[in-house]
Amino acid sequence: MFVIFLKFSENKTRASDYMQAHKDWIKAGFDAGVFLLVGNLQPAKGGAILAHNSSLAEIENRVNEDPFVKENIVTAEISEITPSKTDSRIEFLTQSHS
Repeated sequence: MFVIFLKFSENKTRASDYMQAHKDWIKAGFDAGVFLLVGNLQPAKGGAILAHNSSLAEIENRVNEDPFVKENIVTAEISEITPSKTDSRIEFLTQSHS
């Protein structure tokens, strides 16, 4: 499982130019069954993604395809988590998918 932080960089003001492409990229992540949650970092610091069902290399490749990353609107930080205990509602995250 991965937590991806997309933190605004010096090109933050260009976000609106690439917002639709970024939203399309997010949709593709959900459609592929990789993204579980996407949300904003507060206050207006960028975004965060909870992802699974991929290897680190696959996540890195996917993140590098984000238009916000390509245009240096955000910098990406990927943290891998190996779940060992979960609430029963998200037990599927303890299964290896990589």
